[in-house]
Amino acid sequence: MNEDQFKDLLIKYQNGKCTDREKTLIENWLTFGHFEGKVLSDKQMDVKVERLTERLGLAPKRVKLLPRIAAAASIVIAIGAGIFFYTTQNGNNSIKTAVYTGDVGPGKQGATLTLANGKKIRLSDAHNGELAKEAGVTITKAENGELVYQVKDDAGNAERFNTLTTAQGETYSVRLPDGSIVWLNSASSLTYAAGLMKDGKRSVKLEGEAFFDVAKDKLHPFLVQTRNQQVEVLGTQFNINSYREEEAEATTLLEGSVKISSGSSETLIKPGEQAVNQNGMVRVAEVNVENFVDWKAGDFNLDEMNFRVAMRKIARWYDVEVIFDKSVPEDIHSGGWISRNKKLSEVLQFIESSGIARFRIEGKKLYVSR
Repeated sequence: MNEDQFKDLLIKYQNGKCTDREKTLIENWLTFGHFEGKVLSDKQMDVKVERLTERLGLAPKRVKLLPRIAAAASIVIAIGAGIFFYTTQNGNNSIKTAVYTGDVGPGKQGATLTLANGKKIRLSDAHNGELAKEAGVTITKAENGELVYQVKDDAGNAERFNTLTTAQGETYSVRLPDGSIVWLNSASSLTYAAGLMKDGKRSVKLEGEAFFDVAKDKLHPFLVQTRNQQVEVLGTQFNINSYREEEAEATTLLEGSVKISSGSSETLIKPGEQAVNQNGMVRVAEVNVENFVDWKAGDFNLDEMNFRVAMRKIARWYDVEVIFDKSVPEDIHSGGWISRNKKLSEVLQFIESSGIARFRIEGKKLYVSR
């Protein structure tokens, strides 16, 4: 359904002139107004409705949207994603969904641990229990799959570095010796000393994306080094997105406070703020933090995101190569929330139903066109 068709249907519904089928269609949209369990706040809804009326050319004084209609409209049009196509063929309304000849299952828990001696352990294949000992540090795999480091003896400096690496389509968590927990997103790596401490500080190096829940320790700051910056905390929760293919690094703070050092500049951010570092220039803004820890909760947040950035998120999780036809513009945006536990075809149908793009799966290649 294009915007003109939706506008006409919306007005018909408000005037009580919809057919039973059209009424059912609108009410199905209303049911979907929670983004698969993600309920929009009143403030978010107001913004969506305002953008909807601007996009459709419907000033509020001309067409007053009922609250529940506004909710549906904001999801179907303003953020550009819906459940199905609505078309007219030979005068009969029909619903169409995309069909794919290939499909890919969602990613899973998995990673590779590389020890200081070069030994590699595939954690998805390893049995629960003790995996290794290094410099007085015992490394085990817990029943829930989590990697756990514990200082059993006098570990000294224990500066023997380990690297935890996730491939595309994998995610994993590690509990460090100080009790801090790090969740790694797909195509990411975390490097750290087995004993974590280095020069009196807890230090790790990140490539890709991770969520940190840092144990409080006023005597030993926790440092996260990425390609362009260093993040320093004492005890807090935050997310860092530092994929090389993205234009900027984003640090999003949930609790506590963090200091971001980039070149000669230092920036402090508070809970609910995000620092975006692009070429050494750091910008801070208030954000809805849930939008940036979606992956940890098992979701894709595609709301008002650059379409190519959204497709890179999807590619990492489903381990596919995305190939864009030149008909796909650089500046279009996707929208909506959907679970990362669904098959790739379901996610593509969700996006395709907005009319933003068309998809074709061939093995591990995902072709995108308009």
